[in-house]
Amino acid sequence: MASLRAPHGSGPVRGRDGELDSLRRLLVRPQGRYAVVCGVGGIGKTTLASALADIASAEGRAVFWIRWRDEEELAEQMTRTALACGLPEARLEEARAGRAGLPDLVWEQLEQTDKWLLVLDNIDTPQAVGPHGEDVASYRGWIRPGRRGLLLVTSRNTDPVVWGTQAVLRRVVPLEPAAGGQVLCDAAPYAGNTEEAGALADRLGGLPLALHAVGRYLSAPGSRHRTFTAYNTALETQLGTLLGATQPQASEPAVARTLIRHTWELSLDELATDGNPLARPALRLLSLLAPAPIPVFLLTPALVTEATGQPTGEIEVEAALNGLHTYGLVDTPTRQGGQPVLGQIVLHPLVREITAHTHTIESTEPNRYQQALTGRLIQAAQGMMSARIADWDTARLLAPHLLAAATHTTNQHNRRLADAVDRISQSLTKAGDYGSALQLQQAAHSITSRSLGADHPETLTSRSHFADALDLFGRHQEAADLHHQVHATRERVLGADHPDTLISRSHLANALDHLGRHQEAADHHRQILAARERVLGTDQIPTVHTRNNLGLALGYLGHRQEAADLHRQALSGYERLLGADHPNTLNSRNNLALALDDLGRHQDAADLHRQVLNAYERVLGPDHPDTLHSRDNLGLALDHLGQHRDAADLHQHVLSAYERILGPDHPSTLTSRSNLGLALHHLGQHRQAADHHQHVLTTRERVLGPDHPHTLHSHDNLAAALRAAGRTGTRLRSGRRLRFFGARRT
Repeated sequence: MASLRAPHGSGPVRGRDGELDSLRRLLVRPQGRYAVVCGVGGIGKTTLASALADIASAEGRAVFWIRWRDEEELAEQMTRTALACGLPEARLEEARAGRAGLPDLVWEQLEQTDKWLLVLDNIDTPQAVGPHGEDVASYRGWIRPGRRGLLLVTSRNTDPVVWGTQAVLRRVVPLEPAAGGQVLCDAAPYAGNTEEAGALADRLGGLPLALHAVGRYLSAPGSRHRTFTAYNTALETQLGTLLGATQPQASEPAVARTLIRHTWELSLDELATDGNPLARPALRLLSLLAPAPIPVFLLTPALVTEATGQPTGEIEVEAALNGLHTYGLVDTPTRQGGQPVLGQIVLHPLVREITAHTHTIESTEPNRYQQALTGRLIQAAQGMMSARIADWDTARLLAPHLLAAATHTTNQHNRRLADAVDRISQSLTKAGDYGSALQLQQAAHSITSRSLGADHPETLTSRSHFADALDLFGRHQEAADLHHQVHATRERVLGADHPDTLISRSHLANALDHLGRHQEAADHHRQILAARERVLGTDQIPTVHTRNNLGLALGYLGHRQEAADLHRQALSGYERLLGADHPNTLNSRNNLALALDDLGRHQDAADLHRQVLNAYERVLGPDHPDTLHSRDNLGLALDHLGQHRDAADLHQHVLSAYERILGPDHPSTLTSRSNLGLALHHLGQHRQAADHHQHVLTTRERVLGPDHPHTLHSHDNLAAALRAAGRTGTRLRSGRRLRFFGARRT
């Protein structure tokens, strides 16, 4: 006969204060409600219920604990609970004689008893609780809300419809790294410090079952890995043996619940029993994707059919995803503020890793799923257009999964995948996500060069795209080196005036311009312009691109009037050929505004910058890099007009956005910080200005080198600010601004 006593707590409960407070309030005032503590297997539901039982017992409440095994045993233990609360034997005989329903008698007695807590643990299949045929939400069976005591149910089933309107669901989430680190330190106090424990807890996804298992392992005398750091490192190569090993007693559900490798298989078994056998292959497919939000549209009937060999329809796929969500094996990501993101799902990191490991060791064709997924990702990418703004969010979702597919051993020579990766990279470049675009281009180039060889025309194109991504990310020297390789090869094979050779030369010139080698860049652009006017004519887009690029280089060299004239010609060409709101046209208008500013026509420049900024905000949104460039350039024009406060506010806005989007060391971030420093200098806030210039100088010396023109400008700006602040008596030149030119075109 099973005990009705609550299990003894295994130590302090970490990181659950909020959940316990909420349950404690419900314990004191149930008000016709009951609690459902729910979540994925291993998340700590029973531990939380046990902690509440300790509180209830300490307050003098009667505590009863029933662990689900089957309906018959539940009925027996519920009867014993009612007897302990004073149910007369005569009333029980009525139920045995069929004159009264046993659940009704039990709950009648509970509602006549004050101050009790009844825990029904592990009710993962609510429909089996009974009595047979009774729906849980009808509250005619064993699960009912109470007024004089609290019923608490623990379950993997998170569907509120199942539990009814009187249920108060408390979905248990993974522990934060600090709390998870405390759990590890409690179990293995000599395995390292709290920071190392927190890092390991983060790696384990804050899953209490894993944290306790790892703590026991680290505290055992015969363990190979004895510290938090050593175990964390070992997980990278030994996850299967450390957490994913099969256990001989795992066929017993009570044992399986305690094992990382098997606990989620119990949920999949229950889903299959409920008529949802597709949940297991669906989860295994999802586990092979990257640890990032997954767009639901990826999981199609065709994909599942190809992976499993079993014909599948939309209804079955939807049921599989919804079943996985109900049992907490997949979740919905949330925005700031807790609003769910519809159309996306996420997997807990250990659910993903252990499921993928299980698939690898159990499947007779482990690569079949991967190949089907790769084909689906390629299909999804083929419909994307880089210039279509509506596609950018989808591109961001696909990017990590394409990158994961590109690094898989089965795809080392998959050129269709390389084309799809390149396509998504181009979209992210347009969207201003330069970091992700660079990762994708590197992956695409690796596949293409392995498949076709270093000098194949398609490899050269891929290398050029990779170099462009490096240039946009601020790694200008690496970009210039790769562009030089491509240009030299194309010039040797195709000739100097071939369109592809001219494109390569233009790329190289732009990278040289970014490196501060403006005269070399201008010389290249002049020769490219002459060749394109001769070969293509004066009114073709590539020729217009070259006028724009030459104007930029000349602007850096101080040839202001010639630069302005070229930008007027380029803008006229773009407006005629592409329209007023095309991104190339907006870039050209931005460049003309900068040229006017250089000529001292600051009001004209400010007016033009406002036009460009309004168009960018309308077309690209407020946080696109091109929009931020435009806002910063408007700040420069306002600073020249003496509107220093407005200028500083614009620069601060842009700097904050760049630090969030591109990172603190990106050239665009540094330029914005430098411009903010100059505006503060003009406001008389010299010490703050000096701090900004010192930051920029230190970073540019490290990233660009001490002799780069931008580094030299930073040195001058810092010296001027220090002198104005009274920190040096050296006579120095006034500060120099850096502008954001529009994107170079080829």
